[in-house]
Amino acid sequence: MTSDAQIQTTLPAFASGNVAVITGGASGIGLAAAKRFAAMGMKVVLADIGGVRLDQAKQAIAAVAGDDAVLPIPTDVSKAEEVDRLAELAHDAFGAVSVLMNNAGVGNNPGKPWENRDAWKRLLDINFWGVVHGVEAFAPRMLAADKPGLIINTGSKQGITTPPGNLAYNVSKAGVKTFTEGLAHALRNEPGAKVSAHLLIPGFTYTGLTEGATQKPAGAWTGEQVIDFMLASLIDDDFYILCPDNEVARPTDEKRMAWA
Repeated sequence: MTSDAQIQTTLPAFASGNVAVITGGASGIGLAAAKRFAAMGMKVVLADIGGVRLDQAKQAIAAVAGDDAVLPIPTDVSKAEEVDRLAELAHDAFGAVSVLMNNAGVGNNPGKPWENRDAWKRLLDINFWGVVHGVEAFAPRMLAADKPGLIINTGSKQGITTPPGNLAYNVSKAGVKTFTEGLAHALRNEPGAKVSAHLLIPGFTYTGLTEGATQKPAGAWTGEQVIDFMLASLIDDDFYILCPDNEVARPTDEKRMAWA
């Protein structure tokens, strides 16, 4: 595991007392990130659909860092006005945001391209437009703060290799990849910008999207492993944070992507 001291020395956005906002923060990779960031002394804003799961996530973070270090905000990222409200509440409670993880997503399969328009739209509204809404709401504030900042968008290998099986999901994550590439370019060319964008590409990970699994499959990584890999990759200033898992190593992923 990469040490907190190394992370915070190399990446000042993760300094103790700084603020992180995580969508999809109530479970899986998002919750693992929240726990790790809180353990480093950061203030954490958990954005997810409301309910018991968000309450439980808040309690888990409070157990690590105390009640004052975590703010749960029920948010539907598919609705721009709710993400705008998230940005306002986060800023009012904790001040400038240094780390934004646009991580919320769903993995259901709407089916064939000519069926279930509403289900297709709902998936794209969450997986793709949720990321766009996050950037629209937070990036201007992060740039204006004139502090080192990171925007990390969660993509998927399926958004790159686009295998048969779930076309709608592939389309949504391909959109996240392309959008994040353009975002990174725009930030690099923004005069004086101290904010960078990165694409997190998890491998097979045991999360809330792992359907039909009551316990972690042997081939899957945990959310905690993904976050540690992500932090190590950010130290190296990687844009593409291409995670392996217990079944697939990076060379295999690279061959699949080259073939695609």
